[in-house]
Amino acid sequence: MKSIENFIFNIDIPTGEPQKGSLLVSEPFLKEEWFSHSVICLIEHEKNSSSMGVVMNRRIPFSLQKLMDGVERREKIPVYCGGPMSRDRLFFIHRLGDVIPDSRQVTDDLFVSGDFRVMKEYINSGEPLEGRIRFFVGYSGWERHQLEGEIANRVWAVTSIANARSLLTGYGDAYWHRYVRSMGDPYKGWLYHPENIHQN
Repeated sequence: MKSIENFIFNIDIPTGEPQKGSLLVSEPFLKEEWFSHSVICLIEHEKNSSSMGVVMNRRIPFSLQKLMDGVERREKIPVYCGGPMSRDRLFFIHRLGDVIPDSRQVTDDLFVSGDFRVMKEYINSGEPLEGRIRFFVGYSGWERHQLEGEIANRVWAVTSIANARSLLTGYGDAYWHRYVRSMGDPYKGWLYHPENIHQN
């Protein structure tokens, strides 16, 4: 029978190969400022090349209305920190496909950016946003072979997007826990490690 220590502290678990549209779920002991208890969606990845992704679950204390002119919607639209690179740049990930021209496809039901004018028209029209579109400042990037090295060192577990709507719903530590639970029994021990150790 597995010891309690092996169950709780197990991070040496085989994981999948990353690809565009994969999710990177940070191991529970990662304390790096940008990535503690984070879930990253890879929006660009090719083997033996650089990679790009955005942290999906780290909200910042600014609304889209504060960061972009022409957004006339009443309720505040949340913005997320996608990572430490290009923090003066705004991205959006969405499920709107051809509704937003010039979008780049990530998976069958997930797209990145596109025509900002049409995006603002969509927002101002009053259409639902939760589960459909999410906004980010900055992104996370890896040089050639860097991400593969981090995965080999068990910094990230690799999983897939089961539901694009769910990916664009929720945030914070509960979001990380949701994806850890979705990866099954081998990762149950990760759930016993709070983002803030003082919560123990």
